[in-house]
Amino acid sequence: MIEYIANIDWAAVAPYIAVGFAAQLVDGALGMAFGVICSTLLVSVMGVAPARASAGVHFVEMFTTGASGISHVLHKNVDWKLFARIAIPGVIGGALGAKALAYLNAEDARPMVMFYLTCIGFYLLYKAVTFTMQHKARDPRIVTPLGLIGGFLDASGGGGWGPIVTSNLLLQGTDPRKTIGTVNTAEFFITITVTIVFATTIGLEAFTVVTGGLLIGGLLAAPFGAMVAKRIQPRLLLFAVSIVLIATSLFSLYKALT
Repeated sequence: MIEYIANIDWAAVAPYIAVGFAAQLVDGALGMAFGVICSTLLVSVMGVAPARASAGVHFVEMFTTGASGISHVLHKNVDWKLFARIAIPGVIGGALGAKALAYLNAEDARPMVMFYLTCIGFYLLYKAVTFTMQHKARDPRIVTPLGLIGGFLDASGGGGWGPIVTSNLLLQGTDPRKTIGTVNTAEFFITITVTIVFATTIGLEAFTVVTGGLLIGGLLAAPFGAMVAKRIQPRLLLFAVSIVLIATSLFSLYKALT
């Protein structure tokens, strides 16, 4: 084991550790955006193929969302009725999205993925402009289609479950604490499904140095998420995330289409 660690090319792993660390800090403060940030930087900046990027991100999220889900359950932040309504279609949508991305040519998929991530960036910018902590809780009407679409886009784009599902549920007036806890807990099952689909379609070679780096960075940053949330306003973080996503995704989309 020691010899294996000694032979790791840490210079090659370091950029992915940095990406995982930064993304987890933001995710810990906002309750979303780990997958979106990681996928955007991996695909648009580091040139990782979309399917490999999504596979690596979802493998790492099995650990981060698992820990988050356990915490929310222990703190009674989960609405189990809403969980069943969102998790089952989310798992189905995630499996379909992973299948679709795994069988597409990487270069053909790049413009589609970048367009999707650009849209997510503008959506987060909208959320930053309209951000408010005041919500009058009520039961959501649109849940099953939201879970299906959120799972599909999360798998095919490498991220987006949190921004899509959490934000839309909050727009429908759900309780913020219960919504974040329920969506985060459901995400654990979506990430397991997506990871299994990628492993059986594109093989275990998708989980390489990228996965290891993201995992190390994410685990290192996990304890600091709550500290960041206390010191930085979520609205400012939303602005920062949206600007990074829009800039990197638009640039990559331009390069892919020219």
